[in-house]
Amino acid sequence: MNNKFVNYFSKISPLTEVESNAIADNMCIKTFQKGAFLLKEGQLSVDTYFIMEGCVREYIVLDGEEKTTNFFTEEQWIISLNNFSYQTPSETNLICVEDTTVSVGNEEQAQKMFKIFPRFETIARAIVETDFTEQKKQLTSYLTDSPEHRYLKLLKSRPDIFQRVPQYQIASYIGVKPESLSRIRKRISLTGDVM
Repeated sequence: MNNKFVNYFSKISPLTEVESNAIADNMCIKTFQKGAFLLKEGQLSVDTYFIMEGCVREYIVLDGEEKTTNFFTEEQWIISLNNFSYQTPSETNLICVEDTTVSVGNEEQAQKMFKIFPRFETIARAIVETDFTEQKKQLTSYLTDSPEHRYLKLLKSRPDIFQRVPQYQIASYIGVKPESLSRIRKRISLTGDVM
């Protein structure tokens, strides 16, 4: 497990043996069972999560209905803007769709590492920038693309999701009811339309 995390950082910037060992030694690995919450709406969010194995669904509750806003799988970070303002309660829920193993971190822990290894701050900034760029793309897609286009994008970029989460959650993610998703899938299968 430690190797996955160290390898991830090595892809961003080559690490010395000392740096690799420091990352591995300071990891806080936790495993959650399917159905467990990493975070519930209203709780204070101070942790970031790196998915080692498994799948986490992010959702909000709107008018009593769950609206899926994201899925996180291996080698993805769950970083909330709320993490940078400790007194802001979370507006979202994070629930494990599968048994999930994560590396848990927080700002306090990160600052300690930055003092010892200043270069890690640059690596961390690159990770946060990449994560927020992805979140912005996703939001733009939700505002500008049709549900069918969002479905096709998800199918192309993350085909594994379709084997890992229930169809009604995919429907919620692209912004339609399950029966509308069935119609979209049928239309795509008839036309063979893929991006």
